[in-house]
Amino acid sequence: MPALAELSPAAWVALAIALGLVVGSFLNVVIYRLPVMLDRQWRAQCAELNAPAPEPAVFGATATPSAAAVAAHKPYNLIAPRSACPSCRAPIKAWQNIPVLSWLLLGGRCANCRARIGLRYPLVELLSAGLSAAVAWKFGPGWPAAAAMVVTWFLIALAVIDLDHQLLPDSLTLPLLWGGLLASLGWVEFSRASLPVSPADSILGAAVGYLSLWTVYHLFRLLTGKDGMGYGDFKLLAALGAWLGWRMLLPIVLCSAATGALVGIALIVTGRRGRSAPLPFGPFLAAAGWLAMMWGQQWLTAYLGLYAGG
Repeated sequence: MPALAELSPAAWVALAIALGLVVGSFLNVVIYRLPVMLDRQWRAQCAELNAPAPEPAVFGATATPSAAAVAAHKPYNLIAPRSACPSCRAPIKAWQNIPVLSWLLLGGRCANCRARIGLRYPLVELLSAGLSAAVAWKFGPGWPAAAAMVVTWFLIALAVIDLDHQLLPDSLTLPLLWGGLLASLGWVEFSRASLPVSPADSILGAAVGYLSLWTVYHLFRLLTGKDGMGYGDFKLLAALGAWLGWRMLLPIVLCSAATGALVGIALIVTGRRGRSAPLPFGPFLAAAGWLAMMWGQQWLTAYLGLYAGG
C-alpha cells in the first residue's frame, strides 16, 4: 500500500473512521438479515424433509402458486430486497441511510410513519468507526491494519448476533477461520507486525482453539448433563487462534471467562437474568480476542517479564 504509507497518522485514522462508519452501516444489515436468512433456510430444509410426494403432473395443466410459495421464492439476502422500515415497509432512501447522521437528522424515527429507529443502529456504526480508528492508530498504514480491521468487523457482527440469537453463524466464523490460515502465508513479508502469525502458529492456534473448548464442552456435559456452550464458540476461538496464534488462546479464554462470570453474576444479583438462563459466550470471546489482537504481545511480554529477574 505505497499510497497509504504516505498518509499522515491523522489522515490515516480519519480514513479508518470514515470506512468504519460505512462498514458499520453494512454490519447492521448483516446483523439483522443473516439470522433471518438462516432461519428461512432451516425452515425450507425441514419443509423439504417433511413434504409429501408431489402429485403427478397433468399434461397441459398450469398450477397457480400460493402467496406463501411466491413469498418464499423472493430473494432475501444481504443485498435484496432494498432496506425498508420494519414498521411501515417504506423503502429507505439514500439520504436516510447515511451512517449516524441520518439517524440524528430523523430524530431516531422513520421519515414515513415516525416509528422509532433503534439506537443500536448508530451505536454499531460508531463502534465500528471507533474500533477501526483504534486499529489504524495501533498498526499504522499497511496490510496488517487492513487485516485487523476485517477481523474487527467480523467480531462486531458475531458478538451482536450472538447477543440477539445465541448464534454464531458458520457463514461468519468459518470465513474468519480460513482467512486467518490463509493470511499466515504472508507472515514472512509482514513478520514485524503481530498480525498475521506464522503458518505453524496459525494452524496450531486453530486446532488448539477448537479442541480446547470442545473438550471443556464435553467434560461439562458429562458431569452435569447440560450444554455449557455451542459449537459456534469452538469455531470462533479457532478463528482467533488462526489469526493470533496459539500463545494468545489462554489469555483470551481466561479474560473472556472471567468477564463472562462477572457479568453473569451481576445480572443475577440485579434480577435481570435467572440462574438457569443461558448467557452467550461469543461476545466475551470476541471482546477478549480483539483486545488480544491489539495488546496481546504486550500482555505476554509483561507476564514473562515477571519471571525474567528470577
